[in-house]
Amino acid sequence: MITLSQQYLGVAFTVGSEAASVKAWHLWTVIIPRRSITGRLVRGQVWRRHDGRKWIYKRFLGSPASG
Repeated sequence: MITLSQQYLGVAFTVGSEAASVKAWHLWTVIIPRRSITGRLVRGQVWRRHDGRKWIYKRFLGSPASG
């Protein structure tokens, strides 16, 4: 499938398959506390991904090699 992109007023719209980053979790630093997927407040380093409508946050527990 070919993915078409269009830029309108500085916002990119993608038609076709979902962007790869929609399903990917990435490490993010939160300064202002946010609600996690369980409803608790999280801050500091968290996992974050976009579900197509909003950002979803998950608590980052640290890497197993660090401790």
